[in-house]
Amino acid sequence: MTDDANGEGESFEVIPAVDIQDGEVVQLVQGERGTEKTYGDPVAAARRWIDAGAETLHLVDLDGAFEGERGNAGAIDAVIDAVDVPTQLGGGIRTAEDAIDLLERGVDRVILGTAAVERPEIVAEISEDRPDSVVVSLDAKDGEVVVEGWTEGAGISPVEAARRYADLGAAAILFTNVDVEGRLEGVATEPVRELVDATDIPVIASGGVATLADVRALEDAGAAAVVVGSALYEGNFTLAEAQATVDAGE
Repeated sequence: MTDDANGEGESFEVIPAVDIQDGEVVQLVQGERGTEKTYGDPVAAARRWIDAGAETLHLVDLDGAFEGERGNAGAIDAVIDAVDVPTQLGGGIRTAEDAIDLLERGVDRVILGTAAVERPEIVAEISEDRPDSVVVSLDAKDGEVVVEGWTEGAGISPVEAARRYADLGAAAILFTNVDVEGRLEGVATEPVRELVDATDIPVIASGGVATLADVRALEDAGAAAVVVGSALYEGNFTLAEAQATVDAGE
């Protein structure tokens, strides 16, 4: 994952998602439990994406995101042990101690959502100990940041939040547009563009990617990278095709 502001001077990266629920890889529609489609073993999925050329993996403990405590630690550990590319992990990380433990365990970056919204200073605490290790997840529904597995509004806009966390030392913003997440119906680029314009740290986009044109559109909007889940698992395009598409546009 590039560290330059919004990927300037670095190539745009397509990052496969390995979202884990009850020990299996799943994809949810708009983050709602009960909508999941299952894609098997997390280690097998991780290896598949690395073999396909992934340079970073996006790991999410979905049970942790919903329950507030990590529920798939064993599966996550197995993935970390099995891969040799950088990983970013979110879901159920609620304290600085939890985050630092994971970083020491081998995760390259921790993704904080609910914890960062409820206690913004946690971003500074972790960043002071481990610079460039915190990605703040801003999940938005109807223009408002949502937390607790996308179930509660936080009363703040993504742009306001992004500026706050950039000042606190966040290495990047992971922006998920819940309105389009998991539906394979396309992306909304304007919210991404607004975030890119509002902050100097990289913006990683997520949510709604269905086609290669969606990937290109997010690159054009200024994102540094895109996390892709359902479109890859459903075979809408391959990881190599997605990366080649944006590389060709440089």
